[in-house]
Amino acid sequence: MLPIHLRRIRDKKIQLLRQGFSAYAETKELIRLMENSIKKENITVQYDYDHAGCWFVPISSSDQKSS
Repeated sequence: MLPIHLRRIRDKKIQLLRQGFSAYAETKELIRLMENSIKKENITVQYDYDHAGCWFVPISSSDQKSS
């Protein structure tokens, strides 16, 4: 069984957010890594937590202005 490289998974999901796509994290550790990277890179996202994980939905600058 291969080890799961959470940082590699995080990097792929952060790349999705940069491209304007939503990303989902299933574990507490992956959610923590994602939140830290989002804060560090100053990416604006909406967090949607549920019992099984968290959705990260990117908010574009045009969405922020219309709100």
